[in-house]
Amino acid sequence: MIDHYDWAGGREAMLRFGPDTGPVVVAALPLFEEANRTRAFVVTILRALAERGIASALLDLPGQGESLVPLHALSILQIQDAYGSAIEVFDREGRRSYAASIRSGALLDALGLMFGRWHFAPVGGPQLLRELTRIKQAEVGAARKLGDCWFFDGSLPEDAEDPPVEIAGNLVSTDLLTDLMVKEPFSSDDAAETPLRTVRLESDPKPADLKVPGAPLWRRAEPDNDPALAALLADDIAAWVRACEG
Repeated sequence: MIDHYDWAGGREAMLRFGPDTGPVVVAALPLFEEANRTRAFVVTILRALAERGIASALLDLPGQGESLVPLHALSILQIQDAYGSAIEVFDREGRRSYAASIRSGALLDALGLMFGRWHFAPVGGPQLLRELTRIKQAEVGAARKLGDCWFFDGSLPEDAEDPPVEIAGNLVSTDLLTDLMVKEPFSSDDAAETPLRTVRLESDPKPADLKVPGAPLWRRAEPDNDPALAALLADDIAAWVRACEG
């Protein structure tokens, strides 16, 4: 079902799956081009959750999907605020929300009133910024070496606003890039009473509660899907939500 939610910056769409009662898994896609590479995969997970009796929602966050808000007008905090506003929709319905965040989507669920967070292959802001720097370095060529704060225009007056930076076809605000220097996914240290489950691919050496076989779809040149992995992750999410619900 196509629905919507309101936040301080306007109205955004969301897709709702599964039953209209009980807990709701709210997905957060990665930032930038990775969202396009993983959207079909996440929709497959959410449809599989519906088959398992678990409701879910896929948000168009500001700057993503069909949102009319340009990415270059946003900071991470504004996107987090929009995610939190979507969670309030389910809170008003008397339903408990659980995050299911993919890659850098794990940076976006921090402000929602969640009863648990499930993260798949989460990345921190500094790691994402390093990846964006490598992309931008390839675009500008080896002749121009980028420093740590390459996205600031040093030629502008001190009180002037830096223009957005184009990275792989995305216009990104310097505010958002600055946010990435310090933003990390929600951790159990932030709220020990809020369940957190981290799932990673077997090829990922970082610690996780569960490691699963599969290929990183976000590394492929074109959007793709992996129904077998989606079913495996849906099984894990469904079992975890039911365990959290007691």
